[in-house]
Amino acid sequence: MPNRIQTLLGVRYPVVQAPMTYIARAELAAAVSQAGGLGMIETLTPEGRGDLHRVRSLTDRPVAANLMIQGWKADPSIVEVLAEAGVRHVFTSAGDPALFTARLHDAGMTVVHVIGSLKAAHKAADTGVDALVVEGVEGGGFKSALGASTMVLLPLVAERVGLPIIAAGGMCDARSAAAALVLGAEGVQMGTRMLASLESAVHDEFKGAIVAADDAGTVLLDVPGNPTMRVLRTGLAARVSAADPDARLLGQVTELYFGGDMEASVANTGQVSSRIVDLLPVEQIVRETWAGIESQLDVARARLG
Repeated sequence: MPNRIQTLLGVRYPVVQAPMTYIARAELAAAVSQAGGLGMIETLTPEGRGDLHRVRSLTDRPVAANLMIQGWKADPSIVEVLAEAGVRHVFTSAGDPALFTARLHDAGMTVVHVIGSLKAAHKAADTGVDALVVEGVEGGGFKSALGASTMVLLPLVAERVGLPIIAAGGMCDARSAAAALVLGAEGVQMGTRMLASLESAVHDEFKGAIVAADDAGTVLLDVPGNPTMRVLRTGLAARVSAADPDARLLGQVTELYFGGDMEASVANTGQVSSRIVDLLPVEQIVRETWAGIESQLDVARARLG
């Protein structure tokens, strides 16, 4: 029987591609959805919003859209854009879900909100969202330096909030997905693992840096004037974290993502990069993540003796 996340999203595998600005585009999203998971389109860029339509030529399976609240709080017309594109599932993040949840529900969409604390989980539940993405501080991108890890945050939220949960932060394979289920999730969201896929459009230098990273390969950067973010400890980010007086954060992230210039900006990446040792097709990532859970649980049972 499908679990609550599978039923809510209409997917075979409750494996979700994380929303990544510039990167969460039609080809990657379609590959994830075609594999039985849920692809995601970012909406902060004009190209991303255009891909809400273009992705329909690539797959007829469910594809979600991300709505970064801070970026759209002054312009509720984004709801009309999503509705016109036929979006049925919206993942909201980075802001107060009360600003958009009712509007999205009125437009017939399900709403999944990304949270990084128990307080935020309660607030989102009170707003009426349909499910949560619970993301620990080990995930890539914007994070609170005071945030809890997935190992702590996920069971805490699962015990105190009754909504279906998708686990994020540290998810990359069947072993991490099995742990997430034990801790209370009914699905997983992956960003870094999807970055390091064959279908990801990012430059091979970026992908190679992910594969080469060890367990100290990321750093939380807390630079005045910028939100705290977890990035690869390489190139410009390595110099910034080492307090190099000549290192300055630049706004040329697309040169890093798609040009491979690791000095152009910083690369949002999760700690799970240390567990990623090769580039795989999205179909294999999605299928093996969910289908392999039972065997991972059998291995764990055998350890009980």
